[in-house]
Order: sequence, then structure tokens, then C-alpha cells
Amino acid sequence: MKLPPLPLCLLFCIYLVLALLSITRVIITGNLDMFTLGVLPVLVGLVLKTTWALWAVRIYTAIQTLGCAALGVTAIIASHISPEDTRLFFAGAEIPLWLVAATLFVLLSFQWWVAFLPSTRTYLFTESETNAQHHR
Repeated sequence: MKLPPLPLCLLFCIYLVLALLSITRVIITGNLDMFTLGVLPVLVGLVLKTTWALWAVRIYTAIQTLGCAALGVTAIIASHISPEDTRLFFAGAEIPLWLVAATLFVLLSFQWWVAFLPSTRTYLFTESETNAQHHR
């Protein structure tokens, strides 16, 4: 069995952590959030090395990008209307909005890069063709 390329391994780890956090959030709050739970089918596709996994990664990344863009526009408008109310806190500590924006930019850029990396495509399609031949 051939190991996936390093960038795909890192993306898999990020998605695994996100999936665990989203499942934990659903259990604790009882609220379903498709924005975070959407990672589950992507993760399944990557684990099973399916032919649709590449499209799932790309579509999921596009949905995340649109969601982050919408939240970014909302944050900018809110900060102009009421700057003192546009603050982000985690565990009692204030997190600068520029840090959140930079982190999201890096994570989204990394996902786009991996989604269109030739080695990702080669790995997923080579593995899925091999799996299809074994099932015949």
C-alpha cells in the first residue's frame, strides 16, 4: 500500500481533528452544523480512496471559502457599526480578528493547494483504479 503524499496526509489530519471537534460539538450542544459536519463525507472519501474524494475536497473547500468570505464581510460591517462589540473571545482571552483572518487564509490556501496538487490527484486516482480492479 502506497502512502499518500505529505500534503494530503496533513490535510487528512486537519480534517480528522475537525471531524472529532464537530462530533464533540454535536454531542455537547445537540446542534447539527453542516458547515463542520460536512467534513465527514470528505474524510470517508479520502480514507476509502474513492474517485469522488478529490471533488469532495474541492467542493468542501469552496463551501468553506464562501462561508469564511461571508463571515469576513459581516465582521467588517459589524466592526464599522459597533467596534466595541466586534471582539472574539476564547477561554476568556481576546483573540485579535486579524489573527483569525490570517489563520483562516492560511488554512484555506493550504486546502486549495492540496486539492489541486498533481500528486493528490495521482494518488487518489491510482488507488481508486487499483481498488476497482481488485473488486472485479
